[in-house]
Amino acid sequence: MNTLAYLIYFIITGFITIWVGRRFYSNGRLFILNLMRQDVGVTDAINRILLTGYYLLNLGYAALMISTWETITTYTGLLESITRMTARIILTLSVIHYCNMAAIYIFSKRKNTFTHL
Repeated sequence: MNTLAYLIYFIITGFITIWVGRRFYSNGRLFILNLMRQDVGVTDAINRILLTGYYLLNLGYAALMISTWETITTYTGLLESITRMTARIILTLSVIHYCNMAAIYIFSKRKNTFTHL
């Protein structure tokens, strides 16, 4: 049952990670562009770095979570395990997103401070 759970989990996690990453990448560009005062080069570089880091961190975390699973013996246990692990990934995505946005905001404020000196 664990093998089936891993397969389902990786399909769900992969889909969520890629879908959310693409949304962040396309919609976040405008936000970063505004924070970086229309500096397209810096914006695109930051956006690509964030996307790469996002994918690496989330896929690595998803793979690491496999080692924490107990043996699954029932279909109810299968559903519970997949739900619990998927919820952890979604919560992780949320925390990472808000940390990235806070870092970009702080970075943009510092950049604005230095340009006015």
